[in-house]
Order: sequence, then C-alpha cells, then structure tokens
Amino acid sequence: MKSERAKVLHEILGAPVLSYVLKAVREANISDILVVVGYQADLVRKATGDGVKFVEQKEQLGTGHAVLCCEKALAGFDGAIFILAGDAPLVSAASLRAMLDTQRTTGVAAVFLSASLENPSGYGRVLRAADGRFIRVVEDADATAQEKTIREVNSGAYLFHAPRLFEALRKVRTENVQGEYYLPDVLPVLGKVAVVQAQDATEAMGVNSRRELAALSEILRRRILERHMDAGVTIVDPGTTYIEDEVRIEPDTVVEPFSVIRRGVAIGPGCHVGPFAHLRGAAVLEEKAEVGNFVEVKKSRIGPRSKAKHLSYLGDATLGADVNIGAGTITANYDGVRKHETFIDDGASTGSNTVLVAPVRLGRGAKTGAGAVVPKGEVRPGSVVVGVPARPIKKRKLARAGRGRG
Repeated sequence: MKSERAKVLHEILGAPVLSYVLKAVREANISDILVVVGYQADLVRKATGDGVKFVEQKEQLGTGHAVLCCEKALAGFDGAIFILAGDAPLVSAASLRAMLDTQRTTGVAAVFLSASLENPSGYGRVLRAADGRFIRVVEDADATAQEKTIREVNSGAYLFHAPRLFEALRKVRTENVQGEYYLPDVLPVLGKVAVVQAQDATEAMGVNSRRELAALSEILRRRILERHMDAGVTIVDPGTTYIEDEVRIEPDTVVEPFSVIRRGVAIGPGCHVGPFAHLRGAAVLEEKAEVGNFVEVKKSRIGPRSKAKHLSYLGDATLGADVNIGAGTITANYDGVRKHETFIDDGASTGSNTVLVAPVRLGRGAKTGAGAVVPKGEVRPGSVVVGVPARPIKKRKLARAGRGRG
C-alpha cells in the first residue's frame, strides 16, 4: 500500500476494509470472533467495534503462524473455525453459510472458498487432478509458469475442524520463497478437503495496492446503488453518485449526479437530493424534503416539504415542515469550543446569505432578510428580522413601505 497505515484500516466507502469482513461474519451468525493483530494493533482494536476478542502476532511469519497464535485462546474448542483474511472485504455471508453446510454434510476436516478470476496474478492457484480432485494450493510466488495460467484461485476463506487444524499446522514447513508458514499448506496434510466455488468471483479479491482499493470500492459502490434503485429510488447517473453503506432511502426519492450521501443518513419518500449535495453525520430528510446544489447537511433534520436548494450549510439544525432556506444560508453551529443547535419552526424562511448563530430559534412563520446575521436567541413567530445584527421590522413600517410600492 506504500502507507504507514495498516492495510485493513484503509477505508472503502467510509469504513475500514476490516469492517466489511466482520459484517459478513456477523451476518452469517458467527458470534465468537478473534482478530489477530500485529502492526498498529491498538488502532485496529479501536476500528473493530464491540464483541471481538484479540490475539497478538508479535512476529509476522505468515498466515499459518497467525493461526497458531490463536491456539491458546481456542484451547478446548472442538467445533468449526472460520479463518478469513482481513483484507478481503467482498466475502459474503452466503458463501460462509455454504461452506458450513458443506462441512456438515461431508464431514471433511477442511473447506475453502475458491473463485475463477480473469486475472489471477498475485493469488494462490488451486491445483487439481485430472478428475477434478483437489491436490493443493500453490502461492503465486512459488508457482511455475504453467501453474500461473490456472484461473481458479484461493480466496483466503477457510473452515476447519479446530483440533485437527492445529495438529496439521505443526507439520507445515517454511520451504518457500517467503520463508513463512503458509496456511494453505495444511490442506494436503488434512486429507480430504472440500472446495466451495464462490458464485461471485469478486469475493476472492483482496486489497494489496491503492489501485485494488479503488477497484473494490467501485464494486461495492455499484452494489449499493443497485440495491437502492431496485428498492424504488431514482439514481439519475450512477457513475457520478456516491452513496455509502448503511444509508436508508425511501421510494420515489431522486438523487441527482455528483451527490455524496454518507453512512447513517436517512431519506424519506419523495425527496430530491442534488446535484452536488453532501449529506452526512446522520442527517435526516423527511417526506418530500429537497436539498439542492452545493448544499451540505450535517447531523440535521429537514422536515416535510422543506427546501434548501442552493449553496447552504445546515449543521446541528432541526427544520420543521414547509421551511424555505434561501441561497447562501448557513448555521454557524461552532463557537470554537462546542457545537450548538439551530431550530427553524414550521413555515419559517431565510433570505439569501443569512447567518444563524447558534444556539438560535426561528419561530413559526418567521422570516429573515437578505444578509441578516441572527445572533443566538429567538426570533419570534411571524416576525421579520433584517440587518447585522438582525433586528425586527415593525409592522407599521412594513405597511407604509407596501403603500409606497403601490
């Protein structure tokens, strides 16, 4: 990766690579999880979330050695163990369940997941006999020119019977180019091994470079977009739309090009987002809300039919129904020490280039004039404020001004 950051901590769509593997494990109803840590162990621990135990690999002597480091933590366990690579984020819960079903029905000591890749370079090749029987896995660095033409590769996902696994690992040798303990080398030792081939070959893809990180990000991004489109959301141009995982979008919402929607955002039915909108920090858009070009919404709730169409920032804000946010409006939510909230009640509206200095509330039906700077406090319902700092306009003056225009 040419990076000081541990590979599994590089992000795909706003989350560490490792988090996708853990998500698949949890979706497969696997509850006891060990994560082997080495480089930047403390940072990896922080990134995994709750419900995970850790084993430290002080020396990086290969995948087989990493598993041996878990032997003490698994002492007395007589069940099945999944072993997965932390840098292979596309492995699916469905494939893990298929591996477990295969192990239960066949009784073999080991099952591993393979895939057929157009470009298998860098991956361990699956060697088979003429009758299709599995022989062994040969790592790319140790493969002959003929073996490198094989397209079926080892995904790095395994299922073993625990006691037999550790017995076999002690028989593994380091007579290879890397001088390491390769986990695949236990497979011939264990005897009969079952192979489950992934229906989606991308499950075998790992992250070993920035290019591969971008390629896997594109695959996951496209899957997310397709899921939303299949659920009734219009994505005008999927090629220019960025939506992270764990985003909820209701049917009949339209997302315009160059919009960025980050995890934790919830969008109701019939909303309109973008183009060039940025939604983040658990932002919520209620039914038929509209967020337009160059509008950023962070940790805010936009009420039903409310609109922020142009060049605005709404942070730590709660908008009621039928609110209209004028172009250039911002909520000044940070005082240099703490974040403060803004409340804009039903039917209120802001003029262009309004600054709302939180904590502040615009009452029901209140209005601000163009360029108004509203200091912390409350603007009374139905009133109009203008100027810097914003002050109310008296109703008598408004009436006189209206007669003059006539």
